[in-house]
Amino acid sequence: MYMITSPWWLRKLYAPSLTWQMPAETGEKVLYLTFDDGPHETATPFVLDQLKAYGAEGTFFCIGKNVQQYRDIYTRILDEGHSIGNHTQNHINGWKTADKPYIDNIRQAAQYIDSQLFRPPYGRISRFQANFLQKIANPAYRIIMWSVLSGDFDVKLAPEKCLENVVVNAKPGSIIVFHDSTKAWDRMSYTLPRVLEHFSKQGYTFKKL
Repeated sequence: MYMITSPWWLRKLYAPSLTWQMPAETGEKVLYLTFDDGPHETATPFVLDQLKAYGAEGTFFCIGKNVQQYRDIYTRILDEGHSIGNHTQNHINGWKTADKPYIDNIRQAAQYIDSQLFRPPYGRISRFQANFLQKIANPAYRIIMWSVLSGDFDVKLAPEKCLENVVVNAKPGSIIVFHDSTKAWDRMSYTLPRVLEHFSKQGYTFKKL
């Protein structure tokens, strides 16, 4: 069970200090495309090619072990001007992991991912974990959540529905989640080019966090 958009009560439940969307300046049409779980040998180069075709910037929340395996692709992300963030070393769930091992896993990933942006896998992080990362860790992390889930990770979801999720719900300042992964490939590879085309025609630009 998951929600495509992040309602106010969910944001309040977690903490207002987490970033769920970006401020929408008056009249400025900007979206923030984010990509979780890479680098991936096929999906990430595809994403980078699509972003380049539209002059778009993105933010990639990388898993440490994948950065170790695909260092050249990780370097390409940076070389092409995109942002990167920490997504733990092994894609672990904060609700199911004790605090110290969870923090240690993030620190392990930080050996390979030089960023103070962090997104918790599955969006699951405890209050203590979030507080530690934002107020105690040195340097502190900025925890990035999302406004809109594309749903590309859902193998039961039709690609067309994935596209609809984004087109219907995205608005200026939205942080949108895609996945550059094997599991999401069929839906992401269909949806991303169409999202870029649709919103570009609407006068939107795509910026990194």
